[in-house]
Amino acid sequence: MTPFPFADLLIILGLVVLNGVFAMSELAIVSAKTSALEARAEAGSTSARTAINLAADPGKFLSTVQIGITLIGIIAGAYSGASLGGPMGERLGALGVPPQFTDEAGFAVVIALTTYLSVVVGELVPKQLALRNAVPLSLIMARPMALLSRFAAPLVWLLDSSSAAIIRLFGIRAKGEASVTAEELQMIFAEATRSGVIEDEQRQILTGVVRLAERPVREMMTPRTEVDWIEADAEVEEIRETIEESSHSLLLVAEGSPDTILGVVKVREVLGAMVAGSPVSIRAMMRRIEVVPDQLDAMDALRVLQSAEVAMAAVTDEYGHFEGIVTPVDLLTAIVGNFASDSDDGDLPSVVEREDGSLLVSGSLSADAMADRLGLDYAEDREFGTAAGYALSVMKKLPAEGEFFTDQGWRFEVVDMDGRRIDKLLVSRENSNTQE
Repeated sequence: MTPFPFADLLIILGLVVLNGVFAMSELAIVSAKTSALEARAEAGSTSARTAINLAADPGKFLSTVQIGITLIGIIAGAYSGASLGGPMGERLGALGVPPQFTDEAGFAVVIALTTYLSVVVGELVPKQLALRNAVPLSLIMARPMALLSRFAAPLVWLLDSSSAAIIRLFGIRAKGEASVTAEELQMIFAEATRSGVIEDEQRQILTGVVRLAERPVREMMTPRTEVDWIEADAEVEEIRETIEESSHSLLLVAEGSPDTILGVVKVREVLGAMVAGSPVSIRAMMRRIEVVPDQLDAMDALRVLQSAEVAMAAVTDEYGHFEGIVTPVDLLTAIVGNFASDSDDGDLPSVVEREDGSLLVSGSLSADAMADRLGLDYAEDREFGTAAGYALSVMKKLPAEGEFFTDQGWRFEVVDMDGRRIDKLLVSRENSNTQE
């Protein structure tokens, strides 16, 4: 019987390990956080700068790695079959395999074992190591990979050009910036919360910030019905009564109705003049107020408020009708939720969970807050910002108390109307009402 070629076996194992080095280097450099590498590069690490350069041109880098992995795979398979197939067949024959099948059986066993080692030792284990230690491994392997890229440059150019040409045939840009959608960011935040990287409260704030750029200002404004205003030519007694009834530091100034907005006045300045005994003229003391359309996104509204004379903007519809006001507090509330200090004594919470599991929802509850609570999906072109607006968009009419509708597995019943405004909704699982 031919002696077993252990030297050939060591060569094959070396090829498998080398395959693992290529696989580990590829994933480590591609998955390493750019911010971490840039920090090390700024500290003087040339390896970090090399890793950044490799990751910045993935076509050439991945082609280099693929050349190495492919060549190693071909050599390992062919060499193992040629050098170990015969000796393995002889030993299988000694174990009882019929002589006419020993060569094929030996070759098959060697290829199967080589494939197993290539997958486990040459792919899976190195890639797991790369994912867990991406930055340090990328620093170690960056220079060898860069050197190999220079040696393999002609072949890499051929492969990179060929792949780019094929991609163009499908109408895809060969080099495009990867875009991340708002939904993907929210999934990243959720995963970071599950893994303990960020707290749930931080996730909610980050999600609120991402949503802010997508939401029109009308979804977070203080509606017209809740806005305090004062007549431009109001007498002192009327001014005093208005200030006493209002809890706000800014008051809209209008003539006759809020549809005729003239400006805004600071309550502090009015009170200062009254205490000093000076003449009080709202028209003379008012300041200019910015006016924004209700379709303006919240981020643009924030920029308007940052440059405004006072931190308030009037919101109007496409016809110029006054819809409400928006302040920095409204935008902050849209991100982090309501503040307890902003609620008046006796105010009911926006959502009350009853003993039977149903929810009593305020019509003024933000549509996004309700979606988070119930798991609702809205159309991208929705034109409502509150629970009441959502109900109106589904029912297509002004409902009466007791009317209901079902949507996405939930039953929504109008239980309280405040004039022409939906004040309260009773929300319950659709199947729970069916069983009853």
